[in-house]
Amino acid sequence: MAHPLTGSQIRQTFLDFYAARGHQVLPSASLVPEDPTVLLTIAGMLPFKPVFLGQQPAPFPRATTSQKCIRTNDIENVGRTARHHTFFEMLGNFSFGDYFKVQAITWAWELVTEVFKLPVSHLVVSVYQEDQEAYEVWRDQIGVPPQRILRLGEADNFWVSGVTGPCGPCSEIYYDFYPEAGDQGINLEDDHRFIEFYNLVFMQYNRDAQGQLTPLAKQNIDTGMGLERMAQILQHKPNNYETDLIFPIIQAAAQIAGLDYNQASPQDQVSLKVIGDHLRAVVHLLADGVSVSNVGRGYVLRRLLRRVVRHGCLLGIDTVFTGKLATTVIELARETYPLVGERAELIRVECEREEVSFRHTLERGEKALGELLRRGTTQISGAEAFTLYDTYGFPLELTQEIAAEQGVAVDVTGFEEAMEQQRQRGRHAHQTLDLTAPERPWGETVFRGYDHGTLPARIQGLLVQGHPLEMAKAEQLVQVILDQTPFYGESGGQVGDRGILVGPTGEIAIQDVQRQGGTFLHLGQVLTGSLRVGDQVQATIDLNWRRHTRVHHTTTHLLQAALKQIVDPQITQAGSLVAFDRLRFDFYCSRSLTPMEIIQVEELVNHWIDQGHPAQTEVLPLGEAKARGAVAMFGEKYGEQVRVVNLPGVSMELCGGTHVGNTLEIGLFKIIAETGIAAGIRRIEAVAGPAVREYLQPRDQVLRDLTDRLRAKPEEIPGRVESLQAELRSAQKYISFLQQELAAVKVDRLLTQAQGLGDLRVLVANLGDVEGEALKEAATRALAHLGAGAVVLGSAPAPDKVSLVAAFSPQVVARGLQAGKFIGEVAKDCGGGGGGRPHLAQAGGRDPSQLEAALLRAQNRLTQALS
Repeated sequence: MAHPLTGSQIRQTFLDFYAARGHQVLPSASLVPEDPTVLLTIAGMLPFKPVFLGQQPAPFPRATTSQKCIRTNDIENVGRTARHHTFFEMLGNFSFGDYFKVQAITWAWELVTEVFKLPVSHLVVSVYQEDQEAYEVWRDQIGVPPQRILRLGEADNFWVSGVTGPCGPCSEIYYDFYPEAGDQGINLEDDHRFIEFYNLVFMQYNRDAQGQLTPLAKQNIDTGMGLERMAQILQHKPNNYETDLIFPIIQAAAQIAGLDYNQASPQDQVSLKVIGDHLRAVVHLLADGVSVSNVGRGYVLRRLLRRVVRHGCLLGIDTVFTGKLATTVIELARETYPLVGERAELIRVECEREEVSFRHTLERGEKALGELLRRGTTQISGAEAFTLYDTYGFPLELTQEIAAEQGVAVDVTGFEEAMEQQRQRGRHAHQTLDLTAPERPWGETVFRGYDHGTLPARIQGLLVQGHPLEMAKAEQLVQVILDQTPFYGESGGQVGDRGILVGPTGEIAIQDVQRQGGTFLHLGQVLTGSLRVGDQVQATIDLNWRRHTRVHHTTTHLLQAALKQIVDPQITQAGSLVAFDRLRFDFYCSRSLTPMEIIQVEELVNHWIDQGHPAQTEVLPLGEAKARGAVAMFGEKYGEQVRVVNLPGVSMELCGGTHVGNTLEIGLFKIIAETGIAAGIRRIEAVAGPAVREYLQPRDQVLRDLTDRLRAKPEEIPGRVESLQAELRSAQKYISFLQQELAAVKVDRLLTQAQGLGDLRVLVANLGDVEGEALKEAATRALAHLGAGAVVLGSAPAPDKVSLVAAFSPQVVARGLQAGKFIGEVAKDCGGGGGGRPHLAQAGGRDPSQLEAALLRAQNRLTQALS
């Protein structure tokens, strides 16, 4: 019996099949899409969205890809069903106005039955209920029995891009695991029996605002075959996770956890599957340049990585493990996605850094749960349980288990409601693929800003809050689309230009320019009069703004070249900001720069500036530019023709930004800061040209003020500051000593007031405004004088601060009292909390007005407990 195809072989077989039929094989696009309306690449067709919308010409009449995708809208189902994933690969073949329905169906069937050799008896197809053409192709030309062709409604088999826009019927191929069950009453919703693995979308209509369908001039094909699902079928596995695409990760995780996957409990198998799935997503997100953060894509990455750690903890893994498992993912992916291998070290470091951080967060979650339980409540609300889950990664079942030990219930219904609200937010953010486009009579904007600071242009479109209109009036905020423009649209890290549009009956001040595909959106406010679509305007950029930004852009190129020469030739750019008043350059580097390296980099950049290097630009084929040594920005997408900015002998980069004509125009360069923003990523912030003067002027004034106040020369100031700091530390130590002495005197006077309870003595007292450390010393001193007993002291060192200390002798602890728990309860009466060891503990509060009452209650509790 022949060995089943591996995941890699399935992928290559699909691509080869369509390549042999005239399709251009294209590489997977990044998980970070160009489309600003979508957070992540969630579908195989997403990179072709502008083509399907008619916004860009098709680069080829036919294409085929294996596109990596991420969806997190059903994240809770991962590991619990046979085929839900966050990361998956979608194999697709696309036709842009070339072949259509008959050919797409014929090739799909040929691939599935003759190449992948799936038995016809195991296949079922679905069609849109009104698509008679597709039904007849399947029945009459392909020969599928009518009873195995199911007509489904619009919800299942009609693809729409949005409320309006391209749409059309689709047809799906299902694999039937149990054909012996017969053809009567087939229910494709039965996941146990059927799995949909190939979807053919026939994009043949345009839907208008009234819901009317009109045939598209060019009909398109968009298909998707799930690689993981096809691997499950061809490798005869019970689920996607046990295919060779994911199972090696699961096995590695099981080995770390000391488990045998096949012998593991169902709950542990779920955790192993979650780890296997999520780590694939994490590794590819990191490889595509996403960094962990609390917003946007960074939050998705953080959430996935933290779920990996949480499920590792559930498996009993108490050591850092994500970096080691990431290596397994990298080895599985590096042949198909070389970038993963190139960034292997950064991926491992980032995984481990976030894991260590999150393990500390989990510890805080345990403390947060403990605080909830110490309130004495009978139930933890759903919102509180969800906060523990979402903020601290604390699983609901663990919250229930710990709460049950103390007889406290958990509002599971409320938790599920909060979870569903988050899912709805997730679906809105990650699932919706909005291809809706208003009627746009305009085409791409011609950018002429390299050579022109002002030029005449025609208004092709006006938008207010995204809605098109014919006229914009005074004070309205508006987006303007021109046929040509001198304004640079934000891209490549460089901010958009500012300036003004002057028309026959009004003016618009432009504050920013953004790009959407080939269209430039000029964002501004109508200053006077009004402007209409079709008006001729004079478009003029703010030359001062442009000068500042181009100085910073050219300097960014010099900075990268200097870093490569001084620090490490392997340094590559991770991101940048080229603004009017500053530049920011992010780069991959595993360590911080030394002070000497920062000085050397700054000096080298200024040296190149003074040498007067001309900035030469030319447009070249991408291959030729790279052959000449031009540096490409990591993760950036380039066309066949690229613009090269060359500073001969210093730097050569692919760049579409604006630049100085000669480095002498820059004048001066100054590094402001060098910091780390993520594991393996450093950031330099700097200023150049006129911005250096603007940066130094206020700092020079501060220096002048300091020289006057300290009566010192500028070079003497560090020494004077150090001397003043030493004097301050000495004075603070002396004040602390005096406070402790004062507290000792106070407590000595109070010792005679200690209450005798048999062989124990108890002292509870308010020491006024004594600081916390002195209060602790006083309590320790008092207990030493009392011998066997308990001391509870309080003070209010500030109007909104309470300090509390409890010191218990071993005899008191033996009676069942613990200083930590006791003083924590006292602190609650003062609006605070705290705790510590059984013999000595500190706490604090925010309400000094309650201190006397809290100490009285403490006195009474001690009396009752120790009598």
